[in-house]
Amino acid sequence: MTIPQRGTVLVVDDAPMNLDVLSHALSDEFMVMTADNGETALDLAAEYLPDIIVLDIRMPKMDGYEVCRQLKHSPITRGIPVIFLTAMMEEADEAYGLALGAVDYITKPVSPALVKARVRNHINLKRRSDRLAELVDERTRELTRTQEATIESLGTLAECRDPEGGGHIRRTCNYIGRLALRLSEKGDYTPPLDEDLIIQICRSAPLHDLGKIGIPDGILRKEGSLTREEFEIMKTHTTLGYASIVAAERRLGSNSFLRFARDIAESPHERWDGTGYPNGLAGEDIPLCGRLMAVADVYDALISRRVYKSPFPHSTAVEIMAENRGTAFDPLMIDAFLDVKEDFRAIALEYADLEDERIALSQ
Repeated sequence: MTIPQRGTVLVVDDAPMNLDVLSHALSDEFMVMTADNGETALDLAAEYLPDIIVLDIRMPKMDGYEVCRQLKHSPITRGIPVIFLTAMMEEADEAYGLALGAVDYITKPVSPALVKARVRNHINLKRRSDRLAELVDERTRELTRTQEATIESLGTLAECRDPEGGGHIRRTCNYIGRLALRLSEKGDYTPPLDEDLIIQICRSAPLHDLGKIGIPDGILRKEGSLTREEFEIMKTHTTLGYASIVAAERRLGSNSFLRFARDIAESPHERWDGTGYPNGLAGEDIPLCGRLMAVADVYDALISRRVYKSPFPHSTAVEIMAENRGTAFDPLMIDAFLDVKEDFRAIALEYADLEDERIALSQ
């Protein structure tokens, strides 16, 4: 059945005469479908998604209230406006129907002109509401794209100053996504890692090294070990990144998309045993996104070439990660990491910067 642009009305009544009257009243302006019982009405509504349903209350087997209840319970049909058709006049009955989700009442005997006007008005209201929802969704998608572009550009800027390979951001973002998904499957955290939370953390991950923009080149690009004083300066990239994001948050509000970026910039070098930096946090006091980034960042450092070392084999990196369970890392995260270690290897291979890194990953 082709649904016309002029609108479709599903009329539901167990009395054939009422169906004829309503069909005749509406058919010159709308496409009219009819059903003489509740079960058929539910099937037609789910299949054709009419613009509106005119629904009799008093029907055998399944009355209009139950039909409305099931329509509003289903995610497929809950948005279809329902106008109740009834001979009852008590306010309690009308209030009950409206509480179920109906938008209007028409009493019998019906006035064809009134029925048509009511149906037309509610269809127009529904279409305006749908259009508004589309505009909101479009604006939300636009804002999301803007957020992602902002984060990516800032992350790329930090990456340009860092001598580490260009694949680091792509690898760590993918590591975090895979690790978080595994933790979600295991259900070890309260509140749980749901899809929205995972997406927000992954979007923020490129900003974990943002503060390196503020580290002097002589330290950031030094070929060799840092002195104790230089390392203390290097450690400030966590607080520099945190401070820059907090400054942006003051303009956007604490519920902005930067709330995870703030923590992910400050806390990935905290350790489960409390011996990390910059704040010496321990255990679950370390933000969840920081604990995730710690696993991703350290694994990536191990399997990547640095000025001070060659890339470690994947098997060696996994052993080192496991040895630091409960000291450097959240134990539950290492358990999940071990479950998906081959996925980490695959991600590292896909975004490897150097051939010797690919060779090491095969070991």
